[in-house]
Amino acid sequence: MLKIYKPTTPGRRNMTSVSTKSLSKTRPLKRLIVIKKSKAGRSKKGNITVRHQGGGEKKFYRKIDFKQDKFEIPAKVKFLEYDPNRSAWIALIYYADGEKRYIIAPEDIKIDDKILTSKNQISTEIGNRLPLKYMPIGTKIHNIELVPNQGGKIVRSAGNAAVLMAISNGLAQIKLPSGERRLVKEDCFASCGSVGNADWRYVNWGKAGRKRHRGIRPSVRGKAMAPVAHPHGGGEGHSPIGLVHPKTPWGKPALGVKTRKKKKWTNKYIIQRRIKKRRKR
Repeated sequence: MLKIYKPTTPGRRNMTSVSTKSLSKTRPLKRLIVIKKSKAGRSKKGNITVRHQGGGEKKFYRKIDFKQDKFEIPAKVKFLEYDPNRSAWIALIYYADGEKRYIIAPEDIKIDDKILTSKNQISTEIGNRLPLKYMPIGTKIHNIELVPNQGGKIVRSAGNAAVLMAISNGLAQIKLPSGERRLVKEDCFASCGSVGNADWRYVNWGKAGRKRHRGIRPSVRGKAMAPVAHPHGGGEGHSPIGLVHPKTPWGKPALGVKTRKKKKWTNKYIIQRRIKKRRKR
């Protein structure tokens, strides 16, 4: 649910955030956090090596269990928590043998709900994790493995879900949120349901300060720079870039140029490339 602020200041006007009333107000488990060092986008000499990064609030990294490899041991959702390192909420689960782990919280999961990871066929209730070959066609899934026993690699951000389209010849066909259709081995594991916190994509940050708290520094248009600083630079006022195709600050083609290697070994598993959305002008 989105929280809308009153326009008491210019920065508050049109500002929104996701309500955290449904989350637990507990501190993260000490055994499952590590210090996350700030890189600040600069080298040891102080020169900017990664643009648009720097500052931000200090935060701990939560160790997320993307594998969920405790098979046939039921777990109970104890807390739903905020994670500053990702757009999705996370859930602290307690296994029957006493172990505690963090997982990505699926949509509509609640405290005290039970989840299970199994190598066999089980119900596809929200949060359960099982091989793709045992799932019915049309199941919504997330945290999907690309290689068996490797751990979930794709469909892990807020509100996302893939759909299982077909299974044949030891391969499962899935449709990703981008529209891409690809094949993965049917022995790969995936979690049932979609990722929670779907309203995150509708957040209006409102003011520049909220971006700075997230470690994102301002970006400047290339055409607003001097010619020595950017290929788009120069000219008077709101002038065009003066090039047939846009370029990066280092002179390489930008916006729409394919960067994927033509001979990448996973090309054989991609049935249909993602659907590109045209920019509104």
